[in-house]
Amino acid sequence: MRTAKYTVLAVLACVLGACASTTTIVAQVPPTMPPAGQAGTQGDTLDPNWIPAGFGTLRQDDLALKVSPANGLQVRAIPLDERIIRLLSPDSYRSLRELLTSKNRELLAMMERNRLPSYSIWYVSFFAQEQGETRFSPQEFIINNTGRDFRPLDMLPITPGFGEYRLRQRDVQSALMIFDGQIDVNQPLSALMESTPSVTDWNRVIQRIERERSLVRSRAAAAPKPPR
Repeated sequence: MRTAKYTVLAVLACVLGACASTTTIVAQVPPTMPPAGQAGTQGDTLDPNWIPAGFGTLRQDDLALKVSPANGLQVRAIPLDERIIRLLSPDSYRSLRELLTSKNRELLAMMERNRLPSYSIWYVSFFAQEQGETRFSPQEFIINNTGRDFRPLDMLPITPGFGEYRLRQRDVQSALMIFDGQIDVNQPLSALMESTPSVTDWNRVIQRIERERSLVRSRAAAAPKPPR
């Protein structure tokens, strides 16, 4: 049982972009963001996409995959890969890290239940524009990537009433949706919801990500170093 527990913890760390020794996972997934200038000291790997936290400037919409079905439903999905969300502004990064930390136990249980080598966690929000009641089926949110269609393996509601699968005008319901970890956000991808394809050009998102990674490294290099 002890070995199985460490294996599940290791899987969660990899999902968040912090693959390393299972004995240091708690230190690599802190409940709060490290101060700027010290953010790159935990969780660093040989992954070239890894960057220090605290130096990003992007908004969540800059990293979102969006779908607009004909019934007035708006869907926004953000990949919660640590290598991606570190590009967000400090406040946005902190809020998503705290969300993941608060749901840590439930996420581990879901991963242990599905028993896959790795997982891709997305923060998905459903928003209604039209008057009256808008129904939605989160199981119909499908991500196409690397020549495959990925359906959600599990989901963890964030907002009260998510499980009712209906919205009033301007109402928002959100959940963490868990997919197979074979999704590669650094490759072109798209989404499908109720037979409607996503409106986001993910190639542009990738370009934005790569540009911001370069800028983050420059800002981190120019930041004052903490005294030794």
